[in-house]
Amino acid sequence: MKSRYSVAIVVTVVVLLELISVIQFMFGRREIESEVVHRANTELRVKNLEIQKVMVAVETAINNTIWEVESMLDEPDSLYSVSRRVLMQNPIIVGAAVMFVADYYPEKGRWYEPYVARREDGILEEAQIGCASHDYLEAEFFQEGMKAGRGRWSDPYFDEAGARMMLCSYTAPVHNSKGEIIALLGADVSLNWLSNVVNARQIYPNSYNIVISRDGLVLVGPNEDYILNRTIQDITANAPDTTLQYVNRQMMSGKSGYKKIRGMDDEKKMVFYGPVDGKTGWAMSVVCKESDIFADLRRVGMYMLLLGIAGLILLCYIIYRTARSARNLRDAYAEKERIGSELRIAWAIQQSMVPKAFPEREDVDIFASLVPAKEVGGDLYDFNIRDGKLFFCIGDVSGKGVPAALVMAVTRSLFRIVSNHEEQPETIVADINESLAEMNETDMFVTLFVGALDLSTGMMRYCNAGHEEPLLVGKGVGVLPSNSNIPVGVMSGWNFKGHEARIYPGTTIFMYTDGLTEAENATHAQFGKLRLTKTARQTLAADKFDPEGIIEAQTEAVHRFVGDAEQSDDLTMLAIRFNGE
Repeated sequence: MKSRYSVAIVVTVVVLLELISVIQFMFGRREIESEVVHRANTELRVKNLEIQKVMVAVETAINNTIWEVESMLDEPDSLYSVSRRVLMQNPIIVGAAVMFVADYYPEKGRWYEPYVARREDGILEEAQIGCASHDYLEAEFFQEGMKAGRGRWSDPYFDEAGARMMLCSYTAPVHNSKGEIIALLGADVSLNWLSNVVNARQIYPNSYNIVISRDGLVLVGPNEDYILNRTIQDITANAPDTTLQYVNRQMMSGKSGYKKIRGMDDEKKMVFYGPVDGKTGWAMSVVCKESDIFADLRRVGMYMLLLGIAGLILLCYIIYRTARSARNLRDAYAEKERIGSELRIAWAIQQSMVPKAFPEREDVDIFASLVPAKEVGGDLYDFNIRDGKLFFCIGDVSGKGVPAALVMAVTRSLFRIVSNHEEQPETIVADINESLAEMNETDMFVTLFVGALDLSTGMMRYCNAGHEEPLLVGKGVGVLPSNSNIPVGVMSGWNFKGHEARIYPGTTIFMYTDGLTEAENATHAQFGKLRLTKTARQTLAADKFDPEGIIEAQTEAVHRFVGDAEQSDDLTMLAIRFNGE
């Protein structure tokens, strides 16, 4: 009877362990999929921004030069100087030309295309390349550009007469005094820059990116034989997984999304796709192999299996030794379940929180606190030290709950990504603003303060996007002056202004969200900036104005003021004390 009882316990435990492993695996897989979706979409946005920077620079160069061409129409031979100036001022452009309609200058013949090309050695070469063998009048970029009547990017093509390479061209119309379109001013850009930008980094070792034209022609891809030679439709025409054709149609129609597919090599993959914004009609996709995505999960699963086997052996030994003590066994099992449950809860909380580990350095002290009003909130703070500078931010998302938490997570991720390669806070804020404004369909915004403190000199560059002005606590208590810009996510293209100030040793920069100053007591009176400043002066008088001391004092003060009233907004504080010489 005891033997049967012991076998039943072993079988039960094995089933439970298997069930827990399956559940953990499923949740782990879902979390990893969520993470890869976020990473891939961020990669698409970042690559898109990098491509846009190049394209906008080319468009701006051409659009700002049209007036000069129109003013020199009576001097056709002087137009070379215009193209030469465009190339000298824009290194990304490999060729520039003015292409006139047929017989515009009778003395020049049917074709007149004064062209300046940048050769590999950097020399600028001038030539009139319009002729019967290079009949630009019949070229797609000329005919479609004339029809468009506005700036337009061409499909990729090989230019034998001018740049002598694969390129795409941006053209804009030139008008005469009557307002008639009589020529196109164009700039040629080599497609090598596109491949360099797209393939600069990958989110997984074996992932790759694909860029196609509006007609499906492969511009960037893992197989060099396909680039500019085959269309994506032709490559996947005989694929066994019809989802590939669906993804192709979505990309060519300018849609965004992601799908699980089985590739041409019969391997499971996830493909994320979206349009390359602008006038090109291009689309880009990020392809990740599931073997890469879930490699760590499989490895952890194997470790869990081995640990499970070891635990099972140990369990059998314990049952064998303690068969007469069923009560102790039940207590041990209950204790094991309790510890496992607490660990899972602690893990979930840890994953959802902002950084709590603060660097132990002599030149700077950092401390922060975040108390959400609900289970999740929209406040955020972050910091990053690189190249002798401390990059930090604090922000408050409009609204509360899950939507605010999602925007908070995106904003923090964008800060981490951009601050890893940008130096100026106003540039960091501008890049975050562009990404949030682009996908802001819910009209949510983020007040954001971003700073970069040079830990060797104490010089701090900062940009305030609609956030509360920080306090400086040192020899006295004052407000860090900062003319507030608009919050991020409100309007694309905003020119954010930055500021600079010297932070003297022993000074603490105290930042907070409006959950502190707008905390209400039972009578709906607010804590306010006067109480905030008074508390800061008290910490200064007590010589407890280190980051942790200031935040503890403000927390105690607001709790005394609020009393038993329910917390109505997220409460976040970030304090940084500069200790440099």
